[in-house]
Amino acid sequence: MSAEVQDRRVDIEGISISTDHFIGGKRVSSPNTFEVRSPLDWDWKLADVARGDAATAAAAIEAAQQGFDVWSRMSPAERGQIMNNLADRIEANIEKIATIECLDMAMLLESLKLRVIPRAAVNFRAYADLAAEYQERVWDSKGTHNTVIRMPAGPAVIITPWNAPFMLSTWKCAPALAAGNSVILKPAEWSPLSLSLLADWINGAGFPPGAFNIVQGIGSELGPCLTGDSRVKRVSFTGSPATARHIGHAAAENIVPFTAELGGKGALVVFADADIDAAAQKASNQFHDSGQVCLAGTRILVEESIRDEFLHKLTMYTEKQIQGDSRDPATTLSPAIHPNHLKNVEAYVDNARNRGDRIVFGGQRWKKDGLWYEPTLIEPKSNDSEVVQNEIFGPVLTIQTFTDEAEAISMANSTAYGLSGIIYTSDAERAERVGRAVRAGTVWVNTFLIRDLTAPFGGIGISGIGREGGHYALEFHCDLKTLQILEDSVH
Repeated sequence: MSAEVQDRRVDIEGISISTDHFIGGKRVSSPNTFEVRSPLDWDWKLADVARGDAATAAAAIEAAQQGFDVWSRMSPAERGQIMNNLADRIEANIEKIATIECLDMAMLLESLKLRVIPRAAVNFRAYADLAAEYQERVWDSKGTHNTVIRMPAGPAVIITPWNAPFMLSTWKCAPALAAGNSVILKPAEWSPLSLSLLADWINGAGFPPGAFNIVQGIGSELGPCLTGDSRVKRVSFTGSPATARHIGHAAAENIVPFTAELGGKGALVVFADADIDAAAQKASNQFHDSGQVCLAGTRILVEESIRDEFLHKLTMYTEKQIQGDSRDPATTLSPAIHPNHLKNVEAYVDNARNRGDRIVFGGQRWKKDGLWYEPTLIEPKSNDSEVVQNEIFGPVLTIQTFTDEAEAISMANSTAYGLSGIIYTSDAERAERVGRAVRAGTVWVNTFLIRDLTAPFGGIGISGIGREGGHYALEFHCDLKTLQILEDSVH
């Protein structure tokens, strides 16, 4: 890493973006870079971005330690005001952030502007309020007066995914900052640019130098340098189970608490008493964002008696989907994030075809010269099929039938994942019964993707460990202390 402070910038669609790290309140360069290209046109190189290394990680952790000394001593109200200042700046720049994120990872521009990026500001405001509202637990027991105190833990490393990077990064950074921890954010190398915009506003919001740092780089190179450092006191990761195992091992070496959200293979269960039209429309919407959504209900389980009617409606709604440029308001289906990811999706479908699974519709690239893949539905030969058991993270769904409630629950719980589930039924008792029986961190009934920020969020099995959301996230980012004072011993 260069010792010289720089601010190398590129202009993308009239928006100026720094390609350097943000460490200790300053822009810092690296001698090496990596390319960032747009999934909308892979020939379009957006930027050469600073490629962090061991020296970058060391500098960021040192800065975070110094920032922690100041940030942790502020009151929750003082920290909350600064977080709200940052939220103000996000809200004033929604269009700019959405434009860059659309070019960087190809999520639909309208969705980014109306739903996703505004949620980032909400994340900071919500955790600022939760931290300020916290009441210490106080009680008397066995002749002592007791108080449970939340103590900021120290520097926290936050490693975030390439899908919806701006919103998901703020979702993870906000509770760490609200708890009084300093943060080192490492965005995914496939889509780092929108978070470089965030760094432009950190100083102006009032964060002390080092309280909030952002470093860029290749995960396999930079990640171990961050997660293996004993000065780091919390690690929070969203990504694949394979990567999480490496990060978890590094955290365990230093006995550092680690939380991970690792994707899913959610079941979308449709009973015969359901609103079939609504269920089919929601199932078709699982193709949105090219299926690159961890919470998506990608395994459709439909009661046998309504299979044909449901499939007809699902096909009808899917035929209305429009693949195209994510900047076009008419587009509903965006391209894959990266050629390597598209090849992975293709391999899953090709393997399914070769093994005798039935391709109901789709099953190939939409454009030979682009990263779009057709919305694809597969009817597998068995529940053990690879496309049923593994997360594909693309526009690929499977459809299977069940005969009764017990079989539906068994099939829903038959993978190693457990992040989410969706149930469609008009029977209130069944909704409660099946909703409780499906093993997943979140289960929706007759809806999807409604989130309450105070609710716990996380997975079961290889979908992750720990919980984010509300006070659950704040507790993770704190060390709890019980202070006991002998009654009548002090005056």
